[in-house]
Amino acid sequence: MEQQNTLTKLKNYARKLKQNLFVLYLSYKDNRVPWFAKLVAICVVAYAFSPIDLIPDFIPIIGYLDDLIIVPLGISLALKLIPAYIIEENKEKAAEIRKNGKPKNWFAAVLFILIWLLLALWIGKLIYGIVQS
Repeated sequence: MEQQNTLTKLKNYARKLKQNLFVLYLSYKDNRVPWFAKLVAICVVAYAFSPIDLIPDFIPIIGYLDDLIIVPLGISLALKLIPAYIIEENKEKAAEIRKNGKPKNWFAAVLFILIWLLLALWIGKLIYGIVQS
């Protein structure tokens, strides 16, 4: 029971953090944001808005790792790197964008497909090399 309660708290915390994705989306376009904060924000937003996960959800346990740990950690890091006044300015704009729905990032989706294809190719070559030995 306690483990389920902890998991529920973790999911709620992750959901709350994910509401800041639109703030990050607006912030990385702001010229006042330092380049390293922009880089982190772009990576987090691209991954979160991608229609395809790097780690598919159907893989037991680690499939939800990105949704519960990786994305929230990335959001937290990006929010700490961006000046607070910029985040506050973008919160109202972000609420409007959130009402219109989540945008899709097809570039990130294609990138993840390429990563999985290269991984499959590498594993195939590895297996082929073992079989040939």
